[in-house]
Amino acid sequence: MPKSAKQVNTTNDKNWSLIIRPSRGWFDLRLKEVWNYRDLLLLLVRRDIVTVYKQTLLGAFWFVLPPILNTFIYFILFGLIAKVSTGGINPILFYLSGLIAWGYFADCINRTATTFRANAGVFGKVYFPRLIVPLSSVISAIIKFGVQLILLSITLAYFVWSGDPASPQLQYLWLLPFLLLLMMVIGLSFGIIISSLTTKYRDLSNMVPFAVQLLMYATPVIYPSSIIPDKYRWIFEINPLSSIIEAFRYIFLGIDKISWPLLAYSTVFAIVALVIGLVMFNRTEKDFMDTV
Repeated sequence: MPKSAKQVNTTNDKNWSLIIRPSRGWFDLRLKEVWNYRDLLLLLVRRDIVTVYKQTLLGAFWFVLPPILNTFIYFILFGLIAKVSTGGINPILFYLSGLIAWGYFADCINRTATTFRANAGVFGKVYFPRLIVPLSSVISAIIKFGVQLILLSITLAYFVWSGDPASPQLQYLWLLPFLLLLMMVIGLSFGIIISSLTTKYRDLSNMVPFAVQLLMYATPVIYPSSIIPDKYRWIFEINPLSSIIEAFRYIFLGIDKISWPLLAYSTVFAIVALVIGLVMFNRTEKDFMDTV
């Protein structure tokens, strides 16, 4: 008797080293495949680092030029003209620390928000876990953050040597990788959610830079949380990035504070956002080629 179709498929499956099947459920995320393709992930990370500034006049100096220029712009606008308080800390240190922390989060969103549209040509020809691409973007951004962190450390050492009242809380330096992880997860989550939505609603991609800039002003990046009126403090507290920026600044400058309850809230927010983002990304990757 002839074998049934199911039996034939089972037999044929044993002859292949890789079998590609569509996702079967909302939570069929296939995260194990991402680990199996870790070599590709490392290659994409290297590509992002090498090619972005390749054949540019300033090269790797572009890692530090944006925060330096932005720091002086905010110093002139908010420090000299508007005279916004920085809690007694030198404005250069205050703005530079906030902008470096925020810059990593913004990079994570901006790099991952166009994942499907920017890589449609590759996704339509070669199979690999699509999550590899946004992951490589947020990991490669860590290198840029690390270079900027060196810049902040050198600047901080100079101002402390010059008598600035900044007092780094180095006993909390162990918290820095966790803060970086939170920014990475939240940025990645927002990015893949936006990327999933822009496959059908393309105009959303035009709103991303504006939304990121608006969110920065709702986060204590260029002003201390101490100047926020009590009646608006709830806006600050529901923003999961506020406690992260505050903790980052406390570690390096000794101002603001570490709010453990708000950091716990940010952690829960990051986990929930990641789950939602992965589910949406998983559902979109099955048929996004029909709409992109």
